[in-house]
Amino acid sequence: MTEPPRPPGEGNPYAANDPTSGSTPPPSSPPPPPPGGGYGPPPGGYNPPPGGYNPPPGGYNPPPGGYNPPPQQYGYGPQPGNASDDRTWILVSHFGGAAGAFLGGGCAGWIAPLVALLARGNQSPVVRAEAVKALNFQILWSIIALVGWVLSCIVIGIFVGVAATIIAIVFGVIAGVKASNNEPYNYPMTVQIIK
Repeated sequence: MTEPPRPPGEGNPYAANDPTSGSTPPPSSPPPPPPGGGYGPPPGGYNPPPGGYNPPPGGYNPPPGGYNPPPQQYGYGPQPGNASDDRTWILVSHFGGAAGAFLGGGCAGWIAPLVALLARGNQSPVVRAEAVKALNFQILWSIIALVGWVLSCIVIGIFVGVAATIIAIVFGVIAGVKASNNEPYNYPMTVQIIK
């Protein structure tokens, strides 16, 4: 199928330069775009700005006072005093609770948070807050595990004891990992026994 003839210069921008079309381009038309796409040079050529690039005088000026890191949130991170001791005691309360739950069959997870609370709780409010959270969680799940182990003569008691032990270990490790990353963590499934 063939296409009917068109008037010159209509529909095909290259028809004006096509020797077979029999037409010549009008004198005021812009030159056709270069083959392969893109843009041709601007009319009149490129004129760079006078003087070229001039950097600002004096170069880069750092902010006055030097670099100031952003403040830490939630009381973690570097603080005046014994910040590394605080972080150590926070990790002891969380990871120690998980380890005590593992070694004590779910019934001894409260020991490490209690030690952290008594050793450092009066000196650091951050350690006290984290140790109290860990202690409340571990006391609750230690009681549940103890009831499960006492009722182990009934088959369901074994499952309760094992489940309470696993819950105390898993959430203690999660809290320890969050504390090591300087993130706050609130234990789920807990009650506030100690304030």
